[in-house]
Amino acid sequence: MTSAPVRWERRGAVGLVTLDRPERYNAWNSDLVDELLRVLSEEAADDDVRAVCLTGSGRGFCAGADLRDVAAKMDSHGADLSLGLELGGAVVQTLRELPKPVVAAVNGPAAGAGVSLALACDLVLAARSAVFSMAFANVGLTLDCGASAFLPAAVGRARAFELALLGDAISAEQALAWGLVNAVYDDERLPTEAQALTDRLADGPTQSYAATKSLLNATLYGVLADAIGHENRLQARLGHTADFQEGVAAFAARRPARFSGR
Repeated sequence: MTSAPVRWERRGAVGLVTLDRPERYNAWNSDLVDELLRVLSEEAADDDVRAVCLTGSGRGFCAGADLRDVAAKMDSHGADLSLGLELGGAVVQTLRELPKPVVAAVNGPAAGAGVSLALACDLVLAARSAVFSMAFANVGLTLDCGASAFLPAAVGRARAFELALLGDAISAEQALAWGLVNAVYDDERLPTEAQALTDRLADGPTQSYAATKSLLNATLYGVLADAIGHENRLQARLGHTADFQEGVAAFAARRPARFSGR
């Protein structure tokens, strides 16, 4: 019997959500995304839960989509990414719509949809060893899971294009300087600092927080649903390109991709 890919724990009025596929750096597959959506929609939505912390197990926060899983389902025409995109979009929209604060404790590398997941939270704390990479272009894909809305809101136009087009990883300190995260702590301090912040929020004026979140959502992410729909259409098409197939093959072989533009 395999363990669930997402763990839920209650500590008083705080809910702790832990992505639990450490052997794959908590990369998203259908089981993880299904369970994450269930936990956020049911457990975290409980009125007795007044603040939520989201983190990863092991050495990583979330490596984005599990390309090994994608490769296993790929045929000569590419991969059908539509279901995963729909579920991923539902996860980030659920996070934004939760009427309570959510803290991301980024305990290690975050890539692709893993960065989107962190940015879908209200406050982002990072371990000093964490790195952030909008790695979509590295495998011939584009932004998804709300990143096209979250990224420019966090870092502005110039850096959003730089991160999205180049796909380079940046350190936790650079992420702090650019506005991707709120604070950086030594790795061993991150759980304690995340717990202290989440406890503070759980003791705060929950309805006030919910109202503030609604206002900032409207200002910063008023186009989120449209953005996710646009992302999903473009990403689904890219899943059938030769460049995506080459990107996945190069990732599996740990070699540079040789893109043809097709």
